Amino acid sequence: MDLQIAGKSALVFGAGGGLGGAIAQSLATEGARVIVADIDAEAAARRVAAIVAAGGAAQAMLWDIADLSVLSARLAEVEALQGGVDILVNNTGGPPPTLAHGQPPEIWSKHFDSMVRSVIAVTDAVLPGMKARGWGRVITSTSSGVVAPIANLGISNALRLALVGWSKTLAREVGRHGITANIVLPGRIATGRIVFLDEQKAAREGRPVAEVTAESTGSIPVGRYGEPREYGDAVAFLASARASYITGSVLRIDGGLIASI
Repeated sequence: MDLQIAGKSALVFGAGGGLGGAIAQSLATEGARVIVADIDAEAAARRVAAIVAAGGAAQAMLWDIADLSVLSARLAEVEALQGGVDILVNNTGGPPPTLAHGQPPEIWSKHFDSMVRSVIAVTDAVLPGMKARGWGRVITSTSSGVVAPIANLGISNALRLALVGWSKTLAREVGRHGITANIVLPGRIATGRIVFLDEQKAAREGRPVAEVTAESTGSIPVGRYGEPREYGDAVAFLASARASYITGSVLRIDGGLIASI
């Protein structure tokens, strides 16, 4: 199937990491020209090297999405490099494990700015170009915690859920301009973040990490953690011309983990 995104310009945040990197790789495989944006310059460079080695087109950009003071300058660089953004993938880092109560207000403000306010600001900045071209994709990666809140991830559960309401509302506003807006949420995908969360749980409960991991995979109907490539490929489809009638949706890429309908 030709996804019809060859030559499209994609901006992927957190693309030096596991999920973002897999998304960038999948988009590049389909012929998109990818800006690999990340706060870790070395990680971004490694992802670009992997994409180029596989025959794709990508360029690294040091970009902290939470720093709105650089937004205009970075988008001007993107415009100069590849003429705007056709596909925007909002993918931010998650906050540390916390309870939902007892967190200082400044902690809530800090993570709201980095996880929510930043995503909205970047999207607002690229939408005029998408509208002018009559085509665009806004894809926001969140967490399975927006459907089934995850214990000890209180801040993440609350703030990522705000993005679901925002994306659904946005989809209704921009659909007639040929722009779709969708949420993707990972179950337990085999990335460094999942290793970290398993290690944290093991430490809290005084158990071996292997035991925690085995318990976790045992709760997934397919019996394993997902591969990053599987997540990236699903996002690439949503970014495609073939997915033009899918908008305002939440796509679970979770191996059947989430029990609710």
